[in-house]
Amino acid sequence: MIITTKAIVLSAIKFGDSSLIVRLFTESDGMKSYMVKGVLSSKKGKFKKGYFQPLTLLEVVASHRNKGTLESLRDVKLHTAYTSLQTDVVKSSLGMFLSEMLVVSMQEEEENTALFHFIYNGLMWLDANAKIANFHIVFLLKLTKYLGFYPDTSGVHYPYFDLKEGDFTSTIRSEVIEGETLVDFKKFLDTDYQNACEIKLNRQSRGLLLDQIIRYYQYHLVAFKKPKSLEILSEIFT
Repeated sequence: MIITTKAIVLSAIKFGDSSLIVRLFTESDGMKSYMVKGVLSSKKGKFKKGYFQPLTLLEVVASHRNKGTLESLRDVKLHTAYTSLQTDVVKSSLGMFLSEMLVVSMQEEEENTALFHFIYNGLMWLDANAKIANFHIVFLLKLTKYLGFYPDTSGVHYPYFDLKEGDFTSTIRSEVIEGETLVDFKKFLDTDYQNACEIKLNRQSRGLLLDQIIRYYQYHLVAFKKPKSLEILSEIFT
């Protein structure tokens, strides 16, 4: 089947001397992996290797056999060009972390246009704005809505948030968020990017909150692996 779709680059892994295995989140078919042959060759290739930087927004023409194997790309062009996300060192580090989080969080190959538009719009906001220190916090919390484990806020007045059960509780049943970290956690529930980035957090508080959100993902996603770029992100934002 030949399809034309918008796509977000999530990862690109070198294969052999000159090829890439590229993972795209497509608007039409969800997560797909492609073999892109010869793209790293010094010779003039069909596609530019710059197209496959993490979080690049593409429009692709692809051949999908839908047999669980690597698919192929027939044409690739830039859909939307960033102004700062891939050139600003802070934003690019944040983008690397988010792309890793998306790869380890989204495993199923299925169409999810709502999720695609959420990610696309989030990246557009990140590219266009200067105040971004808390962007990843609210992005990860909003992402859980699409992954099926957004926190149950019906008991938000309780003093603990149970990471395993995903709800607020008056008693400690397993691992919980509590104290000042819980106060910070509540500030980011059901807020938008603009308001979230106005919330004041010191380096330690932001780091503790992000650690707890990562733990929350670990409880709710099978085979979840902590992103390698988390350490770099912590040095920048915490």
